[in-house]
Amino acid sequence: MGHDVTFSSNGHETAGYFAPAPGGGPGVLVIQEYWGLVPHIREVCDRFAAAGFSALAADLYHGDVATEPDEAGKLMMALNLAHAGADMSSAVDFLQAAPEVTGDKVGVIGFCMGGALALMVATQRPDAVAACAPYYGVVGWLEPQPDWAAMTAVVRGHVADRDEFFTVEKFRELEAQLTALGKDVSFTVHEGTDHAFFNDTRPEVYAPAASAAAWADTLELFRTTLG
Repeated sequence: MGHDVTFSSNGHETAGYFAPAPGGGPGVLVIQEYWGLVPHIREVCDRFAAAGFSALAADLYHGDVATEPDEAGKLMMALNLAHAGADMSSAVDFLQAAPEVTGDKVGVIGFCMGGALALMVATQRPDAVAACAPYYGVVGWLEPQPDWAAMTAVVRGHVADRDEFFTVEKFRELEAQLTALGKDVSFTVHEGTDHAFFNDTRPEVYAPAASAAAWADTLELFRTTLG
């Protein structure tokens, strides 16, 4: 359904996968897990297109893809956050300019590492990001910490209760911090699930019921905030 694209960012060309909704629809930025721009992330874009959204996933690793956790971890730790922020901001610009995108506000969703980056871009582009759906990714590893006061997006996140990487406690701490700043934020904890429960290419952790519930919640979030 989608196709590969390139767009200018940070003085270079960044690749991505763009799946426009038939007839056009609100824009959604999909941010990769630490594996890279793998087929699963492309399929998520296609799912958004089928649901009426025009979705773009930017290739933040610029062609690198990991198949083993150690390799993925190295790619994540080597990621230049300033460059990634510029790439994501340019991806937002791409969505706003695309004729297949309706409206000037976008939603952002991210998984694992991408969940943290989704929150980051929401603080960097409050002019454009109206809704943010981080899945089992919180920002403890980001330095410096994002400017939470700048964020205007509605945040509806999804957490695995057995997650050993990004624990429920970390999400509750962030929820309290953002709530104290007057932000519209909540994180849903999915009982009996592990990290990456939404990834249906990983049968050892995939949780169909929790995945379906989280997906329905995210579609509702984007429909109510993006139009």
